[in-house]
Amino acid sequence: MCLHLLLLLALCGVGRVGGTRTYSLRGSWRIRSGNGSLELPGAVPGCVHSALVQQGLIQDPYYRFNDLNYRWISLDNWTYSKTFTIPFDVSKWQKVKLIFEGVDTVAEILLNSVSIGKTDNMFSRYSFDITGVARDVNSIELRFQSAVLYAAQQSQAHARYQVPPNCPPLEQKGECHVNFIRKEQCSFSWDWGPSFPTQGIWKDVRIEAYNICHLIYFTFSPIYDNSAQEWNLEIESSFDVVRSKPVGGQVTIAIPKLQTQKTYKIELQPGKRIVKLLVKINKNISVETWWPHGHGSQTGYNMTVLFKLDRGLTIEKSVKVYFRTVELIEEPIKGSPGLSFYFKINGFPVFLKGSNWIPADSFQDRVTSDLLRLLLQSAVDANMNTLRVWGGGIYEQDEFYEICNELGIMVWQDFMFACALYPTDKSFVNSVRAEVAYQIRRLKSHPSIIVWSGNNENEAALMTNWFNIYPSDLKTYINDYVILYVKNIREIVLAGDKTRPFVTSSPTNGAESIAEGWLAADPYDKHFGDIHFYDYVSDCWNWKVFPKARFVSEYGYQSWPSFSTLEKVSSKEDWSYTSQFSVHRQHHANGNDEMLHQAELHFRLPQNTDPLRAFKDTIYLTQVMQAQCVKTETEFYLRSRSEIVQGEGHTWGALYWQLNDIWQAPSWASLEYGGKWKMLHYFAQHFFAPLLPVGFENHDVFYVYGVSDLHVDHRVTLTVRVHTWSSLEPLCSHVTDHFVIKAGEAILLYNEPVPELLRRCRNCTRQSCVLSFSLSTDSDLLSPTNNHFLSSLKEAVGLQKPYITAIISQQNDTFVFDLETSAVAPFVWLDVGSIPGRFSDNGFLMTEKTRTILFYPWKPTSKKELEHSFHVTSLTDIY
Repeated sequence: MCLHLLLLLALCGVGRVGGTRTYSLRGSWRIRSGNGSLELPGAVPGCVHSALVQQGLIQDPYYRFNDLNYRWISLDNWTYSKTFTIPFDVSKWQKVKLIFEGVDTVAEILLNSVSIGKTDNMFSRYSFDITGVARDVNSIELRFQSAVLYAAQQSQAHARYQVPPNCPPLEQKGECHVNFIRKEQCSFSWDWGPSFPTQGIWKDVRIEAYNICHLIYFTFSPIYDNSAQEWNLEIESSFDVVRSKPVGGQVTIAIPKLQTQKTYKIELQPGKRIVKLLVKINKNISVETWWPHGHGSQTGYNMTVLFKLDRGLTIEKSVKVYFRTVELIEEPIKGSPGLSFYFKINGFPVFLKGSNWIPADSFQDRVTSDLLRLLLQSAVDANMNTLRVWGGGIYEQDEFYEICNELGIMVWQDFMFACALYPTDKSFVNSVRAEVAYQIRRLKSHPSIIVWSGNNENEAALMTNWFNIYPSDLKTYINDYVILYVKNIREIVLAGDKTRPFVTSSPTNGAESIAEGWLAADPYDKHFGDIHFYDYVSDCWNWKVFPKARFVSEYGYQSWPSFSTLEKVSSKEDWSYTSQFSVHRQHHANGNDEMLHQAELHFRLPQNTDPLRAFKDTIYLTQVMQAQCVKTETEFYLRSRSEIVQGEGHTWGALYWQLNDIWQAPSWASLEYGGKWKMLHYFAQHFFAPLLPVGFENHDVFYVYGVSDLHVDHRVTLTVRVHTWSSLEPLCSHVTDHFVIKAGEAILLYNEPVPELLRRCRNCTRQSCVLSFSLSTDSDLLSPTNNHFLSSLKEAVGLQKPYITAIISQQNDTFVFDLETSAVAPFVWLDVGSIPGRFSDNGFLMTEKTRTILFYPWKPTSKKELEHSFHVTSLTDIY
């Protein structure tokens, strides 16, 4: 449930841990191309592309069309080499090992010209015995094979039947057969990302030497015993005993704040040995549990584990342990066919609200601790409590999960299989088994991870026939699916981690899929499990097009990133919506047209005759469209949690696609490459608020629901205001009586026929007026102010072009923007170009003459710099 493992290994230079000598091989290596024409220094961890950039041999790979121009890099077979001196006498150690935490991907490893092993899985840890090979002065080589060429060879060798898909759609400009290599799938391209199949040593590498015995891994799981009503800790330690006789001693586990200390005698026989211990936590001490963001604190406890073994050998681990339970509830619901699908954390039902996480860069060495924290903090700042780590990327680095533990972000963790079928030959399955076992050991102690999922969309791909499989061949692929995800991955998960649920796929019908032989006839059934939903043609303002499902783990709409983000990777001739660059950057078929289609349903398209201004205005409008679409859809899911309508409802999860970007391009993301907030992310801050009024219409009646993600019940009052587009003074308002909203529920607070509402407000019309509404409580807790458009904005009457000014001042590290407008302004967008930071609010409807907005810089800036970069846009400015 938690692991904040403070390994006492030196990150560089020489370290000494419990009788183990370590020597890091991080740092500078030599890299050469296949024919030797290029040789250059390169950093480890790192990759060939990054080394070429650092030496000035290539431009930024993201610049313009460089994903195509630099394809040759991925098609070459590169070699990493290094000469190094081990600063201790290797002959005095019984075992010497070479450890790779991550190799990307296919390589043969030679030490002192002796082949010591091969790698073929980016997601596995490799350990090679070099006892008889290592010397004082050593030379090491990793001879990489192009991942693209390797995948093609593996596909060709699988001659019995095809394993689709062969290649990605043409729009993605990608490489083929990614399902035949255990590597980050989106590195071969995706519908939001480029093709950069990297090569390199992407994680730590080191020498380890030891006598007597060595701790290979250490992991643990807090488990709550319901019958005894007490917490236990299952601790597992794996040793390599190199002494010919048994090694005896004792282990002491101490958690001081829980007044828990236990000592056990152990005896380790020669060879690989696993020690399993069960520690009962002192029942007399109250254990504070770990809670998701918005539901409580993220309390953790320091624990030390001290092994005292024969010959004075001591091994000590210091970790942070968190206590929490998770249950996936699938049970009948009154008034509805099917089963529920929701999560309880510490026995409390929690609505999962958030987004989907993709790799933050094509080149993992560019993903710094600061970037991870910035992106994850932005998720929490938008009131999210969940991220789904999507199955076409990577199992994220330890720090990602540690930050999620700290911030209270729940993680839905996919295994790395996505949108494809896979071979099940012995070597492939064995590689997957080793990968899964390693990742379970590495990750299972993190409380943030609440569910394992076998794959992304592969049940749906198979059962809705994405790949045009002949009916006569379907049994073969179904059998392969069950072999891979059920008989192997699921088996290893259940054996290695009994503390959280496992689902075979996403979307899946959960228990119903199991009942149907692990693949449901309709994986998108709204009465079971989770679903993914996309519809770019129907009007996104019409909530009736959205599925009233149990859990929606993917949905969304595209938009373009800010001009300031695009500008860094483009040139003047690219700055048009129809330029070759704009077409090239769009990897989703018809994506640019779909955005304009959706925008045109409710807005007039930009009219400016200046091409650059028209491009910027179109970017702005795609962000308005995306924000409004995802808001409407998310609010529908939020209000559907507590009701069953015509057999459908009880929705307990909304994770939109997607949180972050891998490069500068149109996508479904709410955070641009580098972390800048799109309008959608500001909207998410509102629609994921812990207390929210949701307004919608049905048959000419306006309804407002109160939605609570609070942990306790609250008495609330709803205020509804009617504004006219032509005046900054509200036309009329209505305040309801008090209601009680129970913790985690959504209830109807208000309904009124729209014609009556308009008549009551001095004969407003749908075209001339707009509604705003908010909730307040007895304890000064306020909801965001929400709004509801009574007509498309292209039909709005009385809208004037506002003159908006801002006076900027500084208060400590924060900047204050005092805004003033001459008229009501929809979708007011404040922009400071490339200055890193975020506003307290943005993209808002300004119905009052003045408003104060704060700017939180992520790097030092000044009032002068902000004034120079500041630009404000509202909807009527683009016409």
